[in-house]
Amino acid sequence: MSKKTKAIMIGAGLANMAAAVYFIQEGHWNGENITFYSLDDHGSNDGADTSTLADEYWNKNHPLSNRKGYLARGGRMLNYRTYVDLMDLLGRVQSVTEPGMTAAEDTHDFDAKHPTFDKARLMQGARGIIDGGKMGFNNQDRLLLTKLIMMPDSEEQKLDNVSIADYFKDDPHMFQTNFWYMWETTFAFRTKSSAQELRRYMHQMIYEFTQIEHLVGVNRTRYNQYESIMLPIITYLKDQGVKIVLNRRVTDWEFKDSALQDEITVTGLKMTNVETGAEEHVAVDDDTAVIFTNGSITDSTTFGDYDTPVVENMDYGAASSLWKKATEHFYNLGNPDKFFADRDASEWVSFTLTTKDHLLLNEITRITTQVPGNALNSFLSTTPITPLGQEDVNMSIVVHHQPHFTDQKPNEAVIWGYFLYPRRRGEFVDKPYIEMTGKEMLTELIGQLSKVDPGPVNIITKKDAIYDSVVNCIPVYMPYASALFNNRAKTDRPEVIPDHSTNLAFTGEFVDQPYQMIFTEQSAVRSGEIAAYHFAGVPMSRLVKTPRYDKDIPTLMRATKKMFE
Repeated sequence: MSKKTKAIMIGAGLANMAAAVYFIQEGHWNGENITFYSLDDHGSNDGADTSTLADEYWNKNHPLSNRKGYLARGGRMLNYRTYVDLMDLLGRVQSVTEPGMTAAEDTHDFDAKHPTFDKARLMQGARGIIDGGKMGFNNQDRLLLTKLIMMPDSEEQKLDNVSIADYFKDDPHMFQTNFWYMWETTFAFRTKSSAQELRRYMHQMIYEFTQIEHLVGVNRTRYNQYESIMLPIITYLKDQGVKIVLNRRVTDWEFKDSALQDEITVTGLKMTNVETGAEEHVAVDDDTAVIFTNGSITDSTTFGDYDTPVVENMDYGAASSLWKKATEHFYNLGNPDKFFADRDASEWVSFTLTTKDHLLLNEITRITTQVPGNALNSFLSTTPITPLGQEDVNMSIVVHHQPHFTDQKPNEAVIWGYFLYPRRRGEFVDKPYIEMTGKEMLTELIGQLSKVDPGPVNIITKKDAIYDSVVNCIPVYMPYASALFNNRAKTDRPEVIPDHSTNLAFTGEFVDQPYQMIFTEQSAVRSGEIAAYHFAGVPMSRLVKTPRYDKDIPTLMRATKKMFE
């Protein structure tokens, strides 16, 4: 019998936070019976003052001289139509910024008043804003994409260990289409990523195909996702008596001996207090479930500042190291090396820019012809930069609706950007992006904007005034940012409840769930929901119903029409 009354959560990201809410509300557990052990409580839905993150575990050995401004390691786009489990979860907790609203009502209210319509999704020197509505497909592109869309779930394993580059190996043209430029930068896929995961995206996001150039289906939270998603959940859980123990790195397992070595029962955990260095032991009794987020895309992150580049952190990652320890005991728990031993496939660099006036914000608004809050603007190179000798996206920026942080001053602006390939060299600063200071990343951004500026007065003439406006620009190196997309086989990720597990569940973006695509708050929440229902004895029939747009004929017809535009 797998029903439990207590839980230990390893990792305090969205997936485990969701599991805790479902334990309390659907399993009718007492919140005091749930304990989290984690290095921090931001997960990858983050956003905070730079000073509050500078001393987090990964960064304490890389002190920042400039701690001013704001920091968001990454940006996540929401989608009501697909993210049904996330919206169910947010409907269960109160907003921390909007009195009288749930976190779901808060997001619906803000989004209804600020609908997304991206008018400058792709830009390129000498061409300015590109008409992204023209996908740019040839017949071979259409044929191969259609095969992906038509492939049933039962045949998905045909794409085991097939990268996107492998799948389109006879069709290099695909990687020169507007579709690919928008797809890779919307979702952070790259050519080395998994074709199996691309297929899942084509199935679950097929309706986005028809509006990707404007991102019309994208929904956004009122503020950064820590304050609009994580903080409402954390506040609710603390009010329920849940214990959240931070600054703990769980380092090893104790498992019950079993004759056939396939019964998975956790009996204890070893952990380190990363503030004091003290080693600790936590026993796991028969009434306790262990819910483990077995990989984190923010593990081993390091920051730079306006005058300092990042220092690469070579740690394998806290969550993935512990996952690897579990695979040494049992054979059906996946293969973490597929995701965490190939940084070339997974790393990226982002930056968060804080300014003390709106000069740069207004210049971007003028050049892109859109107000803040609509943006994912990607700059295409004018020269070949890929191994295939093709043009590709240099960098992308997101100009948030302001304020993006609740304590942001009215005169301040926050802009986020990222380089999907951090080892490529800058066009305006002759060094790899990963080696650039915050100022050099800003120089690169101003240069890219100058190439697409329609005038009459080019932004480059205002460069000094823009530099003077900067509070900080924080480069962030994330070695595993795209690890969840890495090329893989279906068995390389454990299931939420592995076979023969009596008390251990896996959650997050490195578990395999039927049909779900990863890198979404949807898959994270659903994994936690499944784990909670399993160990609380709640019937799986009560899981939130997942829509299947890939089986909706009108949606497929619209997608087919779009392919030929």
